[in-house]
Amino acid sequence: MRIVRAVVVLAALSMLATGWWARLDPAGFAAWANWPNHVHFLHDAGVFQIGIGLMMLLALWWRDVITLVLAGFIFTNTFHALNHALDLEMGGKASDPWVLSAVSALAVPGLVMRLRSVRARRMKVAA
Repeated sequence: MRIVRAVVVLAALSMLATGWWARLDPAGFAAWANWPNHVHFLHDAGVFQIGIGLMMLLALWWRDVITLVLAGFIFTNTFHALNHALDLEMGGKASDPWVLSAVSALAVPGLVMRLRSVRARRMKVAA
């Protein structure tokens, strides 16, 4: 099990490092990856890599898959909305950040309800 945990942590750190690199230095990342320097695309790619890395790390702590994917989705989609707001002059629609944020906001009650359900189940088992 230690080897699996180590692999997950190393893979997650790899995703987080490359994700932040793409997000913070898109030109440098594009040169390294031999990709076109499309700043908004690289920002989005970075956000999704960061989201994957965070979900991998959370998977070591949270055993409930639904909780994990909802939390990962909310973080990643909200950060994606922020990207669209910050990169608005590069294209897209003015409504993109709002629509993406609204979808994240709709997922929050689902996460809260799931956390309550998991907690109630745990308390019932412990009693």
